[in-house]
Amino acid sequence: MQPILTAAEMARADRAAIDALRTSETRLMELAGRETSVILGRHLTGSDEHSLAGYRFLVVCGKGNNGGDGFVLSRHLLNRDAAVDLVLLYPSETLKPVNREGLAILEAYAERSEALTIHRSHDEALPYVAETAYDALIDAVLGTGFRLRESGAPLPHPLKEGIDLLNSIRERSGAVTIAVDLPSGLDATEGFAASPSVRADLTVAMAYPKTGFFFHSGPELCGEVETAEISIPPFLVADCACHRIDAGLATETFTLREPFSAKHKNGKVLVIAGSSSPEASMTGAAILATRAAIACGAGYVCASLPERAMNAIHAAAPSAVVVGRELEAVREKVAWADAVLVGCGMGRTPETVEWIVRLLDEPGMRNRKLVLDADALYAIASAGVDLAEKGFSDAVLTPHAGEFGRLLGTDADDVARNPLENARDFAARQNTNLLLKGRPTLVADPAREVLLNDSGTEALATAGSGDVLSGMIAGLAAKGPSIRDAAATAAWFHGRAGDLASEISSLVSSEDILAAIPEAIAEIFFAEEE
Repeated sequence: MQPILTAAEMARADRAAIDALRTSETRLMELAGRETSVILGRHLTGSDEHSLAGYRFLVVCGKGNNGGDGFVLSRHLLNRDAAVDLVLLYPSETLKPVNREGLAILEAYAERSEALTIHRSHDEALPYVAETAYDALIDAVLGTGFRLRESGAPLPHPLKEGIDLLNSIRERSGAVTIAVDLPSGLDATEGFAASPSVRADLTVAMAYPKTGFFFHSGPELCGEVETAEISIPPFLVADCACHRIDAGLATETFTLREPFSAKHKNGKVLVIAGSSSPEASMTGAAILATRAAIACGAGYVCASLPERAMNAIHAAAPSAVVVGRELEAVREKVAWADAVLVGCGMGRTPETVEWIVRLLDEPGMRNRKLVLDADALYAIASAGVDLAEKGFSDAVLTPHAGEFGRLLGTDADDVARNPLENARDFAARQNTNLLLKGRPTLVADPAREVLLNDSGTEALATAGSGDVLSGMIAGLAAKGPSIRDAAATAAWFHGRAGDLASEISSLVSSEDILAAIPEAIAEIFFAEEE
């Protein structure tokens, strides 16, 4: 899985590359600029052809290392026959030595080549660049050292003018904007954005993506993201707290049936979900969760529902065994199951809350893989259940932001301000696993490690998709993987199923997602064959 770094983790990795691996700061900057030129050229031309003759670039540079990367990038673009207009936002005497060295090389180029023009300030550049047509605009103003506590903070002069220049030319001309490492004005860790911030079409991340790319304004500002390999190897970031879920994890986690196995050896799932009364029915939640567990290859699935809902699930999922809600019958099935899902569509009556709390008190629940969703989360929050005290270390809670806010005693807006830290803190404090639904979805474990899933689109924003996800987690976990890895893999398959369900994401229903699960899982095997 790909590491995703905070600004602090990236700074430590940079320092480790310099101190431990003897890779000089100049060398890192050289690699950053050169690799960005390769990615940029490929993006513009659709090939790895060396020459960029006929292309003109505007490169706007700040005074930090990001600006230094911009100097190196400018040189490599010139070496590939491109024309470059370079705008310095700060006087050259304010640059640190490594950046002054990079600028000095460009000044020597300018003496010998008409392809490079160096503008010493925004005001000096403005009359000229406003009249010039560019193929691409390069943002090398601010890097990962820029920090924000909230979105909307104003940027001072000359940063504001430099970013406004890039954005205005992009808006007026449609020229492609490329951000070096991250869009200027974006906080690399939190995803908060200053006013103004660069709107990039392509972000070339140095070494690894940053967590801020995935939260708040990050997705909107970054555009497409590619990663430049700059010789900061994975072992330098092995202790980073966040990794990106990918097809590799899904392939490792999905368990195939042995050729001569029996149904009870291929994962036994108990789904305790659904409700039915004269006033309302949420039997559909139980149907979706049960069928999702089956679709993920669980060998034996049992659903526990109120008696009046049994016929519906028999018709919708005929391979499932069905039992009622008597606690003794459920207790027996808990002992039988490899994984237990509780909560989808059970309702929030006082009697249901009390029943769920009694079930969680059952000794047999402590040594089972548990998926706690929806109304089980409501019961936990309402009754103040201490999960750490109960020893539910092999459980995963699957809230959306509103449900998570209830568990924390706050609201969805507070959760959304810092979802990464909120998820980490909760999982560590409660000694359990947490899958926080959203875009992205986060899976946090008691060790404060986080797996981030960004598969899927707004196709998943439909009633019942959470029930499908919970059933998928239970189905995968029952077959052997840890509950954390099952949750992460289910999230990834769930996103892919949403993508595959329809070419028009706004038309996707939970039934469509359910139907696409086998195709989403099959992809990993076809990819292996290729």
